[in-house]
Parts: sequence; structure tokens; C-alpha cells
Amino acid sequence: MRAVSETGYRVNAAARDLRQRRARSILILAPNLSNTFFSRIFAAVQEEASAAGLTVQISDSRIGRDRILSLGHDGRADGIVLLDGGLEPEVVNGWQLPLIQLSEWNDAYVAPHLGIDNHAAASLAVEHLAELGHHSVMHVSGPKHNVLAVARRDGFLAESAKRAMEPSVFSGDFTLEAGAEAARRWARLPVLDRPTGVFCASDECAFGFISESVHMGYTVPGDVSVIGFDDIDFADRFLPALTTIHQPRAEMGRIAAKRVIDMIRCLHREGLGPSEDPTQSIEASLVVRSSTGPASRGRDAVT
Repeated sequence: MRAVSETGYRVNAAARDLRQRRARSILILAPNLSNTFFSRIFAAVQEEASAAGLTVQISDSRIGRDRILSLGHDGRADGIVLLDGGLEPEVVNGWQLPLIQLSEWNDAYVAPHLGIDNHAAASLAVEHLAELGHHSVMHVSGPKHNVLAVARRDGFLAESAKRAMEPSVFSGDFTLEAGAEAARRWARLPVLDRPTGVFCASDECAFGFISESVHMGYTVPGDVSVIGFDDIDFADRFLPALTTIHQPRAEMGRIAAKRVIDMIRCLHREGLGPSEDPTQSIEASLVVRSSTGPASRGRDAVT
């Protein structure tokens, strides 16, 4: 210790981490960084990582196969939070890093999954429309092969059948334009054939549907009730305020970060390792606002 004091020695953390092959960093991979859904997740992962002395890198998962292939082998991260279930399984399984699937999932990935029950959450939306007296309902779905979109569509159809409702599905995606196109298609239907309740696969899609409906002279929820999915930050500030399925994104981000950190510590023998079940579900909830109301016009009002 006298030698340390006399020489002014300081631990070189970078050299130590290099020797231990540690980056002290978590990588978040998401399919579209501009998507407002991810913001609270990113912030929550950053908060937990900082508390554990780790940094966070955020990257778009659609950066190209060659760059994706190198992620698990270039020493830039100790663990990965993956928000994209559309990557090639052989690539993801070849990374050999602590990894958790968050929100989206792929059964072919050898990694735990954390997220909500999208099928059950969609049922909440249909149940709400049924309680308001809507019998003819429409779902604006997400991308055709997206695992979240499939689960939400299936939940919508299953709950509609259970309640003997008349469902229809418009294939779209999670964007504003998909919602707007669905509204134009809805408006072209004969009045008696127009669904009075619409459930969109995302909030952005619901915003597109509502704004286009208003531009065409219809009222929400007077002519049509609209429900979104996600409860993004400005859903309650939209006009009308959006009824939607709330995903606890901050909680999801915190839990995902903690589990990856536990896996990293287990790998480096700094702790006992993760104790949670490999797959974990977080409860979603319905938030009722002013974009939904009783079926008062159109087919349901007539019947």
C-alpha cells in the first residue's frame, strides 16, 4: 500500500475489463428506433444499468445481417435486451451472450421472454366494446407476420366469437398511415355495414384512424368508437383522449434490465444468478378515455 501511495497508482478499469473480457455495457436492439413505444423502455433500462455501473448502447436491429452477426462476438456488450422477434434464429442463438426477449418473442430463440399476454389484452378491448353495445366490430391489425400482431388479432377474433359479435379484420401495420387507410376503407362501406367499434393494433394506428375519420366529417366516438394498444405518452393528450391497452413499459424495461444484469453476474460469478422463471408475463390493463362510447349510430344503433 505504501508503494501504491508513493507511485500514485490508480486501477485502470478499462484494462481490467479488457483482461476479464467485459464491456460493462448492455445492448438494446429494437426494430425501429423512431417508434414512440420504446422510449420508456429505453429510459428504464438505462436507469437500472447505471445503478449497476453499466452503460447502455441502443441500436436498430435492422442494420444488416453482417453487422448483426458480429454483435455477440465483438466484445462491445455483456448482455442484450432484444425487442425484435424477426431476426434469424441461428444468428440470435449464435451470440452466446446473456439475452432476454422483451415484448416481441420468437419461440426459436434460446432465451427467456418477458412481456404482456397480447391475446388476453386484445380480449379486454373487445369486452369493452361489447359492454358499450357494439355488435359489429373491426380490427386494424399489425404486420402480417409480426408475433404481436398475430396474438392481438387472434385475441380479437376469439373474444368476438365468444360474444357472438360480428368481427372483421383490416390488414395493416402499426403506423399512422395504416390507420388512415383503414378509416377510408371503413367510410366506403354502406352505413348499415360499418362497424361501430374499431380496435387498432397500436396507438399510432388508432391516431391515424381517428384523424382521418375527423377529416372526412365523422365524429369519434359519435360515429365510431376507437381503441388503441400501448398507451404511449401522449395518448391521453390526443383529441379525443384515446382509450387503449396500457403496457407498463417502464416496468418491462426495469425487469428486463435486472434479469440481464443477473445473468451477466452469474456468468462472471458475481452473484447467484437469475431466480425468475425463464418466461415472465406482466399484466396489461384497459385505460378508458373519451374515444369510446355507446353505439349510437350506424348498424348497431339500427339493430
